[in-house]
Amino acid sequence: MKPTLIILAAGMGSRYGGLKQVDGLGPNGETIIDYSVYDAFRAGFGKVVFVIRKSIEKDFLEVFGNRFSKDVHYEIAYQELDMLPEGFTCPTDRTKPWGTAHAVWVTKHLVNEPFAVINADDFYGYDTFRVLAQELSKPNLPKGSYFMVGFKLGKTLSEEGAVSRGVCTTDSQMLLQNVVERTHIERIGGKVCYKDENNNSVELNENLQVSMNFWGFTPDFFGYTEKLMVDFFSGSIGNAKAEFYIPTVVNKSIQEKIATCKVLSTNAEWFGVTYPGDKPLVIERLSKLIKAGEYPSPLWKR
Repeated sequence: MKPTLIILAAGMGSRYGGLKQVDGLGPNGETIIDYSVYDAFRAGFGKVVFVIRKSIEKDFLEVFGNRFSKDVHYEIAYQELDMLPEGFTCPTDRTKPWGTAHAVWVTKHLVNEPFAVINADDFYGYDTFRVLAQELSKPNLPKGSYFMVGFKLGKTLSEEGAVSRGVCTTDSQMLLQNVVERTHIERIGGKVCYKDENNNSVELNENLQVSMNFWGFTPDFFGYTEKLMVDFFSGSIGNAKAEFYIPTVVNKSIQEKIATCKVLSTNAEWFGVTYPGDKPLVIERLSKLIKAGEYPSPLWKR
């Protein structure tokens, strides 16, 4: 059975200032989503599930409704504030989505096979999809077989401002030990630093592996996520800024020995559009990949 790709496309892009999911960056108006779907299918994925909000459905479908070649099968799941485990009600003042783990959980009725999860606005490159598809396509994959494709921190920064990254610790077998979210990471005077809880700058090794939210899971992830979500909402449902993240679930599953998470390496180079000023650089990089023969132009032939 071919694995499924879940693309998290519900966020508004607060630092970017708009719906960057539908922003054309390729020479024929291709979006980063287009390149991700193209790479996923040639790497061996069999289906895509887009996670969006109903409020952006019209804009989303105008771009992607008839976008892909006919052999690309996709479905849509909605991430809404009132989609909660039984017994919980969304506070009336809540406006912020519940986070990436909640976004994955809302797809549970559509996914029964091993699956990958990615951000809609990050370009990961074909090799990244290839190495994960190879793992997820193995027959009789045991429950609790989780994966993460890591990238070197120094290659994931933006020249336009600070970013947040999940810094990873692994053992000698490249099994993930934990992911620690570091915020306000930027290059200062040639050094990569983040701001700690006291607003002090702390240097980081730029060769550290970081998570760019490129995960692979077996379907048991849904049930375990729901169990932890109940705990999360029991303590945080009234907190207007609280979010439930994928690394929280992964860290807990490792601590409780429910799962192992193997960190995979890729030769691909990540890039993304965190800020509007990142856009020209992304356009330039895509143009170089097309000229090198990595992608056809136009990308889709119908």
